[in-house]
Amino acid sequence: MIESSLKQLSTALQAKQLSSVELTRLYLDRISSLNPTLNAFITVDPDKSLAMAAAADARIAAGQAGPLTGVPIAHKDIFCTEGWLTSAGSKILSNFVSPYNAHVIEQFNAAGSVILGKLNMDEFAMGSSNENSYYGPVKNPWDLQAVPGGSSGGSAAAVAARLAPAVTATDTGGSIRQPAGFCGVTGIKPTYGNVSRYGMIAFASSLDQGGPIAKTAEDCALLLNVMAGFDARDATSLDRPKEDYTRDLAQPLTGLRIGLPKEYFGDGLSNDVAAAIDTAIGEFKKLGAEVVEVSLPRSRLAIAAYYVIAPAEASSNLSRFDGVRYGRRAAEYTDLNDMYKKSRAEGFGTEVKRRILTGTYVLSHGYYDAYYIKAQQLRRLIANDFQDALKQCDVIMGPVAPTVAWNLGEKADDPVAMYLADIYTLAINLAGLPGMSIPVGFGAKHRPVGLQIIGNYFAEAKMLNIAHQYQQATDWHLQAPAL
Repeated sequence: MIESSLKQLSTALQAKQLSSVELTRLYLDRISSLNPTLNAFITVDPDKSLAMAAAADARIAAGQAGPLTGVPIAHKDIFCTEGWLTSAGSKILSNFVSPYNAHVIEQFNAAGSVILGKLNMDEFAMGSSNENSYYGPVKNPWDLQAVPGGSSGGSAAAVAARLAPAVTATDTGGSIRQPAGFCGVTGIKPTYGNVSRYGMIAFASSLDQGGPIAKTAEDCALLLNVMAGFDARDATSLDRPKEDYTRDLAQPLTGLRIGLPKEYFGDGLSNDVAAAIDTAIGEFKKLGAEVVEVSLPRSRLAIAAYYVIAPAEASSNLSRFDGVRYGRRAAEYTDLNDMYKKSRAEGFGTEVKRRILTGTYVLSHGYYDAYYIKAQQLRRLIANDFQDALKQCDVIMGPVAPTVAWNLGEKADDPVAMYLADIYTLAINLAGLPGMSIPVGFGAKHRPVGLQIIGNYFAEAKMLNIAHQYQQATDWHLQAPAL
């Protein structure tokens, strides 16, 4: 049952071949057994989950079930979830039980899905390895010595280890695609504004975007049908009709034009990842696709632009966590200023402090024009590069990351090396484009390799079609780690 797709689980539930309570208990037992090793979950509450499952069973019995009714879903701990600890992986929110639901949680609750628990993550979604969580690092189910990727490492690891059939995640600079690639699962970052950020604890507001991770592209399409849609409470939510992201899954790929950016296949790309990507492109050619070379000339500058803009927004967003308005307060202090300082010093981890300091610096008088404005101008040029490339092709493909997952602790003392690992994913967030990762093989030490598919704005259905057709012809997405 744990290898079943969401569609198969839904069919079994509605045919009453099993109950949601039985299915939820199956996953809770697996979490109880494996989470002490993997650390993918921060919070599990079996009583709440089983109560939701019983309610879903009643809804199914009344003939009111939808495609995800009774299906257990786990949520990244960045989504505010009523009655559940919502920590964003940070000590400063380690006592925060949310009084309300994020839009995404509301949508899944309305669909009748069951909350399995809250998933571990890099603190405030800042990280590429999931080693920056207050609750400890997550381990990669394929190799317990390896990182799972970040910041949605708990989300990707939970799906890979079959601790949940599907999960929610967020992507600010690659945090859905990179961990999905490192853990051998499928994840999609939608067009910016397609999924409401209401109730999603902010890191960098102009870059953050929620999305799903699951075993297959078809499962991601079903999840996106629930998550996406206009929400008036989010000023950046796109007011456009809801889509059925499963509508094009069966379309053949004959005549598809795939753009391969020459900048993505040069120095820095490891041989094992390049070989897996090359084999996957060959499979797409067998399915009828054509390949054209395109150029993204400013892609090498994306890291510099991102690490000015994202910390600038983070320094502003995280100013609210001061022990008064939000966040855990220091136990001992001498006066108001001392309380602010100690609450933030004790509550934030090293990576968060590094980005707050960087962001405060680039926004300060005398440096705003020199750094922040320049980065925003560069952001526009990077977005223009993608539009020029997408005039020559339907989608762009390339690696998700230059290497397979590295060892735990390997880059912990070298933040610049960690940032460079996001070189192929950051620019998509700067441009606001949709991107996804699908498993396409294994590299060194039998660690998974992900292929990135980048589409134009609102091309999610097309991208899911492309990924689904590939997954009908291959079985990388069906392989699971031995645990």
